[in-house]
Amino acid sequence: MTKTAAPPATATGRAPLLLARHRRWLYPLVVALILGQMAVAMVTAAVQQTPTIDEPVYVGTAVWQLQEHSLRYNPEHPPLGKLLIGAGLAFSGAEVDPEFQGDQGALGRHLLYESGHDPWRLMLLARLPVILLTLLFGLVVLAFARDVTGAVGGLVALALYAFSPDVIAHGSLATLDVPVVGFLLTSVWLAWRARRRPWLYAPLSGLALGAALATKMSALPAVPVLLLLILLSVWSASGRTWRAAALGVAAGAGAALLAVAVVWGSYLAVDPHLAWTPPPDAPASGGPRGLAARLLPFPEPYADGLRMQFGFEDSRWSGFLFGELYSGGRWYYLPAALLVKSPLGAIVLWLAGATTLLAAPRLRAAAPYVLVPAAVLLGVAMTGARDFGTRYALVVPVFLAVAAAAVVTVRLRWVRIGAAALVALVAVSSLRTFPYYLPYSNEAFGGPARTHEHLHDSNVDWGQDLGRLADRLRARYAGERIWLVYKGSGVPSWYGIEAADPLAVPAGEVRGLLVVSDSSVAKATGPLAELIRTSEPIDSVGHSITIYRR
Repeated sequence: MTKTAAPPATATGRAPLLLARHRRWLYPLVVALILGQMAVAMVTAAVQQTPTIDEPVYVGTAVWQLQEHSLRYNPEHPPLGKLLIGAGLAFSGAEVDPEFQGDQGALGRHLLYESGHDPWRLMLLARLPVILLTLLFGLVVLAFARDVTGAVGGLVALALYAFSPDVIAHGSLATLDVPVVGFLLTSVWLAWRARRRPWLYAPLSGLALGAALATKMSALPAVPVLLLLILLSVWSASGRTWRAAALGVAAGAGAALLAVAVVWGSYLAVDPHLAWTPPPDAPASGGPRGLAARLLPFPEPYADGLRMQFGFEDSRWSGFLFGELYSGGRWYYLPAALLVKSPLGAIVLWLAGATTLLAAPRLRAAAPYVLVPAAVLLGVAMTGARDFGTRYALVVPVFLAVAAAAVVTVRLRWVRIGAAALVALVAVSSLRTFPYYLPYSNEAFGGPARTHEHLHDSNVDWGQDLGRLADRLRARYAGERIWLVYKGSGVPSWYGIEAADPLAVPAGEVRGLLVVSDSSVAKATGPLAELIRTSEPIDSVGHSITIYRR
């Protein structure tokens, strides 16, 4: 038999082959570029920012846990997040005095500023594990959105996540806010995947839920939601019969047991003997909340930590919103703060994506997984007393990034072009605020330079700019008398700032430079308010500290 030679490839025939080859490497390249810019943004912020208010507590506790195998410090939060932070410090040589007797705040200051270590180096090492986790959670956002909406939707969701100023800001800090939300998202995504392979993904979902519970107690309201989603997935995968429902109940129970095991494991990893002495300042908690704390199948330190959280919620905190200083929580605070601190393009895409999830028949099955956990956790957070910042509502930009991907399924060209334009606007808004992500606000509210007029605390000024202040004072105001009101955990003298307290002397003696953290400006009353009123603002550092001349 004579073999016939294959016809030569034409230019037209080669085009689809070349396009297919390009797509194979183009998609991972785009993913790498999106996450790469996020990594650069977070590392830059981590390198340049001094410790925020909460970080020294977590860093000091992380070293104490590793060194002393003790749960003594920071019992109001479970240990897993601090174990992760401690992983970055494990080989740093950081040590604390085992005889130290101060509180958790003093422990952090002792480690960073009194033990001979370089606080810049220690803080970067402590922040790196959270940065890595934040990037990995970006891959979860990509995978979740891709499972629901396809490859293009995955990129939309990843871009919204990776350019989110709130996620970048808190993903670059050695805190627990991004890890707990990321573990919850991972648990929900695995529950969604359990619709196809229930006996693989349902247990994994339980483990991720356990990681969230072992990181921060704010994950507790998500437990019934996650267990119901696992039940729903197994029921759907097993034929939607009564037998399938029973299998779903069994899968949910198994996932719950695994979650409990992760929590116990995190405590035992710190102290295998669980030698626990309840803290003397733990409030007594009766009624349904106290009963719930006692009945939870977790170690005793977890129950005592939960009682401490209840005590925080029972306290009356002051807040600041749109220029008004008030006392007590306001239910609309978090939605209002999110409106200020979320990119405008992201808000539009979140709303459009959520609407599409609910309206499109083929996407409707995903709506309970994406929208219900976010709604429940936001609703619970809105009832809280601590109006301190959008870090309590990070579930919104993270989960709604997945929801926003649904817009690409609308088969209208103008919708897809509009979605691309909105993603580009989000990217531009985020890049414009670099590297000042904590004080970000969107263009409708004046950008980061005006955030302090609307919000305070971790929304704008969390003590992160003490190092930048020191540089500014040396560069522009060398030799001038400095009066400082600083709200943060850093030690000004370590950075070379020699300043006096303007509230410790008569107002007439306060002459020179008055330097005030913007959170203190927002809440100023009495003598401080009068000092600010009679001073001239001349400079701003990091959009979080104002310099006045008197």
